Amino acid sequence: MRYLVESFIVGALRRGRSVEQFLGPIGSPDRPGVRYAEVRAARTSFEVYVHTVEDVGHETFLDLDEFPPFDQDAEDEEFGRFLGSAEEPQGALVLAEECTGAVRGRWVNQGVVQDEYLDFVRAGRPSDMSPDGHAWPAPRADL
Repeated sequence: MRYLVESFIVGALRRGRSVEQFLGPIGSPDRPGVRYAEVRAARTSFEVYVHTVEDVGHETFLDLDEFPPFDQDAEDEEFGRFLGSAEEPQGALVLAEECTGAVRGRWVNQGVVQDEYLDFVRAGRPSDMSPDGHAWPAPRADL
């Protein structure tokens, strides 16, 4: 089972592991990119990031962490754009969902977002919905 139920999400975060969610394509056919959200444990809180990278991958190059930032001028894009933090994991999930359009039932363990990206690539990089038929989440207008 790829997607985590909420108790597994909370457990992973409390153990210091990140959870991620592939958010789909951005950009244009001339300059494609992809987004994914991350919630990670910090010292006394749980931090929320959105990563926006150029879509330079293929079936044998899937490591989104190695993709160049979509916005070359944004210094924070190398490590993701910090969106905020919360004291509890559930609060961080709500923040991520409100800011990025992430969906509670689609979080995966750290690194599994690469599998989501592979599905996207194999499906021909659909722009309107994920390979399994879910609409791509819409980010908040100011992101």
